[in-house]
Amino acid sequence: MQNEESYDYVVVGAGSAGCVVAARLLQRTDARILLLEAGGADDAEAVHRTDIPSMVSLWGPQGTVWGYETVPQAGLGGRTIPVPQGRMLGGGSSVNAMMYVRGNRRDFDGWRDLGNEGWGYEDVLPYFRRSESYEEGASRYRGADGPLSVVPYARPAEVSRAFVAAAGELGFDRPGDYNAERQENTAFFYQSTRTKDDRRASTAVAYLHPVLGDPRLTVVTGATATRLVLRGGRAAGVEYLRDGERHTAVATAEVVLSAGALATPRLLLLSGIGPAAELRGHGIDPVVDLPGVGQNLQDHLLFGVAYESPRELPAPELLAEAGLFTTARPTGEDDVPDLQYFFGPVQFVDERYKTDAPGFTFAPILARPRSRGTVTLASADPLAPPVVDPHYLEAEEDLEVLVRGITLARELAHTRALTPFRGRELAPGVDVTSPGELARYVRESASTVWHPVGTCRMGLDGGSVVDARLRVHGVDGLRIADASVMPAITTGNTNAAVVMIGEKAADLIGAGA
Repeated sequence: MQNEESYDYVVVGAGSAGCVVAARLLQRTDARILLLEAGGADDAEAVHRTDIPSMVSLWGPQGTVWGYETVPQAGLGGRTIPVPQGRMLGGGSSVNAMMYVRGNRRDFDGWRDLGNEGWGYEDVLPYFRRSESYEEGASRYRGADGPLSVVPYARPAEVSRAFVAAAGELGFDRPGDYNAERQENTAFFYQSTRTKDDRRASTAVAYLHPVLGDPRLTVVTGATATRLVLRGGRAAGVEYLRDGERHTAVATAEVVLSAGALATPRLLLLSGIGPAAELRGHGIDPVVDLPGVGQNLQDHLLFGVAYESPRELPAPELLAEAGLFTTARPTGEDDVPDLQYFFGPVQFVDERYKTDAPGFTFAPILARPRSRGTVTLASADPLAPPVVDPHYLEAEEDLEVLVRGITLARELAHTRALTPFRGRELAPGVDVTSPGELARYVRESASTVWHPVGTCRMGLDGGSVVDARLRVHGVDGLRIADASVMPAITTGNTNAAVVMIGEKAADLIGAGA
């Protein structure tokens, strides 16, 4: 049975960007909006708690995440890597580690320099400011009146304070705010998207919940988009499944895809938008030959360098309490950080390295990967998961950066500040010293930070999918607003930038741009 409903805008995906787009369009227009979400409501208590056990419980098989995984990765010793993505109202912002990191100003200037007018740092800064309510107040860089609560970490453990002091011994600065003027060579305590009463501040909580009573907004959960309705070169609506029934949502103005960097390209491909040869291989008639769909996949990788501690250490309140940004490349190259660190008082390494003693972990993160992967179809079945192949560590430079991350972690561990907390090195172990051994440890240990981006990238060239106004090339009435439009991944956790993209997208749509 086919059911048909009509709206002005249909937004696919009520995640980190989709909630923002829907809520802001209600403010900017008098439109009727349908927001489709394949997952369920965000009403479980664990979603709103900020303790680590509650957060980790959301990553299991109970339907709050998509259980995506990669194909075997040659760069990681043939391992298959889970890449779960949020599957509920709020999407990734309802299941992530709540760290608030905007990225480096040169990330966005780089987007602009690729021909994406309006996406330089000074262009996007107002959208970051508009989105947030920063606990320490407004400034040139920070906003205080937005929906999204952002708070500094006020209770770092003594060992996390020692980490920041250790970084100072090695020449790192302690900035007033790493999300403000400067990110390079700084050590800090992480800011997070939490409310003042210590609840998770997802985009569902911040943007969507306050407008759920608006009669112009319809939110449908349990709705899996299966195909775009394309008529005469225009996106006319979305077909979706719910409770075994087929529905068609007609969009009289626009369709906005906010399903994320893995699901958005899949929906385009299922609809005949993408590389023509790939589509024909699955028996799908090409509607728009757009070679860039599903290409340019980028992700952050991390692994652990762990130590036992002779001291009792408290359980961390955040997955990572402290961190730093630095440049591992040789002096004289681009000085935008390519290494980010998580640090916390926990043994965050593979089980074979763990002990029952207290401990702490440095987690070097590949902040600016050179490797590029793909998202493709397994078949024409709209319910089949996509084929995710990030090509992790395919670029040799990526491996070199992470190996240098071990060296810096060891230098930090042997500073005066951390010496009282340092016991024996658990991972990779003091005997692992040669370049080959260190590289082997990285390949055996590295995993995703769950930050896939770039698969429908913004640009003007033949490999791009959307223009600077987020309009899909070759299809009228169709935009994308999620992490897939990033030409290059941001330096640091991606969620803050995805919220910014949602804010800017709503402005572009509302202005008719």
